[in-house]
Amino acid sequence: MTQTHDDARDLDAADPLASFRERFFADDDLVAYLDGNSLGRLPRATAVRLAAFVRDEWGGRLIRGWSEGWVDLPVTVGDELGAVLLGAAAGQTVIADSTSVNLYKLLHAAAGVRPGRDEIVIDATNFPTDRYLVDAVAEARGMTVRWLEPDLVDNVTADVLAGALGDRTAVVVLSQVDYRSGTLIDLPGLTSQIQEAGAVVVWDLCHSAGVVPIELDEASVDFAVGCTYKYINGGPGAPAYMYVAERHLAASVQPIPGWWSAGDLFAMSDTYEASPTIRRMLSGTPAVAGMIAVQEGVRLIAEAGIEAVRVKSESLTAYALDLVDAAGLEVATPRDPALRGSHLTVRHDGARAITAQLIERGVVPDFREPDLIRLGLSPLTTSFTEVADAVRVLREIIES
Repeated sequence: MTQTHDDARDLDAADPLASFRERFFADDDLVAYLDGNSLGRLPRATAVRLAAFVRDEWGGRLIRGWSEGWVDLPVTVGDELGAVLLGAAAGQTVIADSTSVNLYKLLHAAAGVRPGRDEIVIDATNFPTDRYLVDAVAEARGMTVRWLEPDLVDNVTADVLAGALGDRTAVVVLSQVDYRSGTLIDLPGLTSQIQEAGAVVVWDLCHSAGVVPIELDEASVDFAVGCTYKYINGGPGAPAYMYVAERHLAASVQPIPGWWSAGDLFAMSDTYEASPTIRRMLSGTPAVAGMIAVQEGVRLIAEAGIEAVRVKSESLTAYALDLVDAAGLEVATPRDPALRGSHLTVRHDGARAITAQLIERGVVPDFREPDLIRLGLSPLTTSFTEVADAVRVLREIIES
């Protein structure tokens, strides 16, 4: 169907989440910000909370802040994030470090719970960090990498995965939403398939947590990792999170032990003994300000409700798809809303130059090599009118 700006205004007027846009800082000079899948907007509540932290906690309490609550933040914020966004019971999620460091830890831990197996499986189109780390961990542990070669849009399916699984498979690493195409793959189904082969899975949730309802416990997922600066709006460089299923905690040995992962944090023991809890995945002193920002982002999503967020996400991508189709542009994202995350990818030979022109005209999307323009649609901050304006400018640039 042909969409109009009147349709966009009607959709915005009927949007039950529309009021959340006012709870974020916005750049009035922008026509549309469609890059929340790389860096989410700043919640106003986060600015208030951080100012109070600097003034009252850091400034007012100094070192006493650790015994007054900071020490517990990696787990308390982790539990909040796990409950709201991951379908994870308490004691399995912790906030720490960056996604890269956390994935490195989880890969070693995952390989360690499957001794005697020497292969790690990952798709050759996964995010670069995931691929680099799989290579590095495989080399360090004397393992072999099995590379999947999935289609850009269909991505990793049961059939694609089946050919790589065997009795040597220790770990499979998958991203629930492909960072290029926005394809949402079958987390429960693929998890079951991997475990039936005797392996464990590490899920990268960077492009799904915060916009897709996830049930890690229900799906019996083994390990998961993700960032917090995209749809969770934790801010640039915000600390990431790790999920380790309770059944694997005792056997999970991570490669960066530090005093924060010790069983007795302040014992300063001569020998290291890992905590029996999810704290065993920590290493050094955590970033308190970063965890506070993550907590505020999680609480906003909790207030909105992840199911409502998903409904709007599907509506936004469907609306954008109609507009892009009307413009005659090629789409590299599944057409079934159940098979896509919260960004729509346009394919064009001139994608790099087009992206630069879009930014000059106040529309901020995202370019990915070699020919992809990602339109990131963040349900709590993106309006339908923004999408309509963005695609109008995109169409004008291409037609000119």
